[in-house]
Amino acid sequence: MSKRTLALLAALGATTIYGLNHTIAKGAMPDYVGPYGFIMLRLGGAALLFWAISVFGPKQRIERKDWLRILACSFLGMAINMLAFFKGLQLSTPINSAVLVTITPIIVVVLSALFIKEKVTLNKGLGIFLGFVGALGLILFGAEIRQDAPNIPLGNLLFVLNATVYGSYLILVKKLIEKYHPLALMKWLFTIGFILAFPVTYPEFSEIQWTILPTWVYGVIAFVVIGTTFLTYLFNVFALTQLRASTVGAFVYLQPLIGIIFALFSGKDQLTLVKIAATVLVLLGVYLASRKPKPSP
Repeated sequence: MSKRTLALLAALGATTIYGLNHTIAKGAMPDYVGPYGFIMLRLGGAALLFWAISVFGPKQRIERKDWLRILACSFLGMAINMLAFFKGLQLSTPINSAVLVTITPIIVVVLSALFIKEKVTLNKGLGIFLGFVGALGLILFGAEIRQDAPNIPLGNLLFVLNATVYGSYLILVKKLIEKYHPLALMKWLFTIGFILAFPVTYPEFSEIQWTILPTWVYGVIAFVVIGTTFLTYLFNVFALTQLRASTVGAFVYLQPLIGIIFALFSGKDQLTLVKIAATVLVLLGVYLASRKPKPSP
């Protein structure tokens, strides 16, 4: 099997894990593990795993001038991003989360235009508009009466916050990724993120009744820590060594489809006309916003 084929399978694997996570993680919340307790497990577990495998990477010292950027990246990409997503997942539904987290590329385009003066073409402008119409439609009209989704509008807003801070993180971390080996960088990002989030996450973590947890909940925790947090990153890093970033980025379109199919198949969510329309608008918006303009002849 060629390295390119393996890279494509790795990118597909990462997207599949993300798609399944919307339903799997929600299954354990909040009855067994609170959303913030999950984040303590996620950040702490990933930090330990990245420190363990960093011995196989090059020995790199972080320059003093880069620590402030690393702190900002940890705050946005590891702490606020994950806290907003898991709290939103507790309050809303798997399909809503699978659709709304996909708007991250649109957020990146908007933030790049605002802060680094990147040009917004007609296609990108239309993509931004369509994506936000879809997101707004889910927030305003996607509410349902569900026992396992106590506040869908607030949960959906938290998904948008998650996409916004993660988009900011992607812009900030770009210079660091160009300078440092991924393993040397991620062990610090997750460690600092764990410390920053500790005051918020520890109370719910301390409430976990480990001795009476069903076996399947341990499986969910392992999936979230090892799969969603650790393996997805490694899969994407390997994919980027063999494929163009645009090729890896195209797999974002599969995440809501996998998330929706799995949520429906497992009986954890249901499709409505609002969700279908919002999904179409968001995916079309992401496609237009992330499409590269053709070079002038």
